[in-house]
Amino acid sequence: MDVLRPTLIRIGGRVYRKNIIQEQAYQQEEEEDFCAGPSDCADEPCDAFVVEETEKGFQCRVEVPSPLYKYIIGKKGETKKRLETETRTSISIPKPGVEGEIVITGQHRSGVISARTRIDVLLDSFRKKQPFTHFLSFALNQPAIQEKFLQFKEEVLEKCSKDRGVSSSLFQNPAKLHLTLGTLVLLNEQEIQKAGDLLQKCKEDFVDQIAGGKPLTVEVAGVEYMNDDPAMMDVLYAKVHMKDGSDRLQVIADQLMERFVASGLMLKEWDRIKLHATVMNTLFRKDPGAEERNNATSGKSSFKERESFNGQNILKLFENFYFGEVQLDSVRLSQRFSSDASGYYATSGQL
Repeated sequence: MDVLRPTLIRIGGRVYRKNIIQEQAYQQEEEEDFCAGPSDCADEPCDAFVVEETEKGFQCRVEVPSPLYKYIIGKKGETKKRLETETRTSISIPKPGVEGEIVITGQHRSGVISARTRIDVLLDSFRKKQPFTHFLSFALNQPAIQEKFLQFKEEVLEKCSKDRGVSSSLFQNPAKLHLTLGTLVLLNEQEIQKAGDLLQKCKEDFVDQIAGGKPLTVEVAGVEYMNDDPAMMDVLYAKVHMKDGSDRLQVIADQLMERFVASGLMLKEWDRIKLHATVMNTLFRKDPGAEERNNATSGKSSFKERESFNGQNILKLFENFYFGEVQLDSVRLSQRFSSDASGYYATSGQL
């Protein structure tokens, strides 16, 4: 990293420099540690969080999902001890599995602020490593679309099954056909509720106005890929666009992403959401329940294990395949690795 151009991290509306640190790897994730230099203890102006004055000094409370406690505690408690020593504070953490607040107390306000800032940076770093748990989606699994998708699958296997890597295991479950708007890491019920509430707020603030209070009529037609070589495909997508030729779906998708990114619930991956629906994915070859992991911004990559397929003939023969028309009437907060009664992903909230 160029020391004159350090990595910047945005937390709670403020921007922090990420200092070079020495990290020691451990076999178990629970034993990952956090090391920081003395420069991290510099006093920070505090306008992003509340520091209360008490009879014994100062304190600050921070809501942290219980799965992240281990990253503040560290191997054998070393991270917590180091934070307390270097910031001259006391850090109280709820018991494992118990949701609650982490409380930072100290005699000096600057020490409490420094501890809180370092905890925020630490949590932000480890949260980015968590696999996503939920995603915003439009369901594209209406019966007519499913029927056309099954026709597409049948014709591809009939005409292209001799092409390298093409097999029935590559195809999406028709009941789970969807348009992904963005992925989220929601680690407890409070975060799920926060995401659901924000979704409703978006409906009130701009979705209803853009949509005109009516479902959006879209067409699913044509296929495309996103890597450089069609002979080495991992994912094939169906294209999605407004039937009336407007950009209303794109505007809603982009504004939803912006709101969720600003709230800290979603990481920004692209400046503009690409409207598409996965129809074939090499990840499905080994795990039929896998989702669009290539959309995830965190978690371990499995690309090395993927066996690509030659999609050249599929592109030629099905470039303009018409999957059908569908009415989009709700954005769903969908839960990864789940199913509801219809076979679609279980919904934690929707607008």
